[in-house]
Amino acid sequence: MNETKYQRARAVLCRTVGQPVVVEEIDVELPRRGEVMIKMAACGVCHSDLSATNGTIPMPAPLVLGHEGSGVIVAVGEGVSEYAPGDHVLSSFVSMCGHCRYCQTGRPQLCDQAAKAAISLPDGSVRTRDLAGRPLNIFSGCGVMAEYATLHVDNVVKIGADVALDRACLIGCGVMTGVGAAMNTARVEPGSIAVVFGCGGVGLNAIQGCRIAGAAMIVAVDLSDAKLELARGFGATHVMNSATPDLVKALRKLTGGGADYAFECVGRGEIVAQAYGVLAKGGKAVVVGVAAPKDTTTVRTASLTFEEKTLTGSYFGSARPRQDFPRLLALYREKRLKLDELITRRYRIEEAPQAFADLAEGRNARGVIVFD
Repeated sequence: MNETKYQRARAVLCRTVGQPVVVEEIDVELPRRGEVMIKMAACGVCHSDLSATNGTIPMPAPLVLGHEGSGVIVAVGEGVSEYAPGDHVLSSFVSMCGHCRYCQTGRPQLCDQAAKAAISLPDGSVRTRDLAGRPLNIFSGCGVMAEYATLHVDNVVKIGADVALDRACLIGCGVMTGVGAAMNTARVEPGSIAVVFGCGGVGLNAIQGCRIAGAAMIVAVDLSDAKLELARGFGATHVMNSATPDLVKALRKLTGGGADYAFECVGRGEIVAQAYGVLAKGGKAVVVGVAAPKDTTTVRTASLTFEEKTLTGSYFGSARPRQDFPRLLALYREKRLKLDELITRRYRIEEAPQAFADLAEGRNARGVIVFD
């Protein structure tokens, strides 16, 4: 590290909503009180990042992208005692203030601070600026699709140094969101029946979350036959193309009258309705995908009462990051959780535009940008 106030770094930016991402050199300020600077090792290319570039998730540009990152701490700010240079860490795109009612009741994924820091650090400021000195917003309080990033300690989780960082980064969003939806939100029971709509990065993890939890029948649903075949490797016992006529009826027949759990991992209201429609009595449908702000869904209201069905959301897999990240990595070490198989392509930072194009075309389970 040099003695200047800023560290020069290449970063992936959304400069204009609706336009391809760009790679620019930026300046990242060294950490202030309660902050750390991370030399990033890898960052997953998540659909949420894509959604920020196309306006599905409204965030003002210019925006440094990235929230699913891993790296090594190189500097700590005043008052930081729980982290030190050399620590391996993951970013968490939700803050964990520890003081609001949600953190206090064990639901840090709903932390009030996170909602206030969607494009900045918790204090409302940023540590990123372009070479003209203009501030740059950061995606979900992280902005870790860059060679260096300065984060508040509330957005950082320490991990062991024994897991390769290009694999470990996936825990920070896609794996936590999908596996957590099954194990934390739905609390899938052994021997149950589950249907997962959408076999992208999050859907594949919902599938393996159901497998780890002991579901006896896991049906993967997607338009892509290639993704359905991939889903088998993560634990799907059955697959069905979503172009199947009378899809809900076909799924109910396949499951012998309906599923105990259904997961919507796409972010579209009509698929939410399908997920709810495949449920057996007493079943639970979990909405995991991020829909556009004006998207809506419709369910038959009486079925909530007479069939005791549940329709609920799952944000970040109902995660408690400081407890769940290490737990997921332990499952990986035990070869019960698949990480290596999720990565279908690694990219250099200058290939970021191609990584986003591949994501938009559905070519990857997960693409990962690996920094030098």
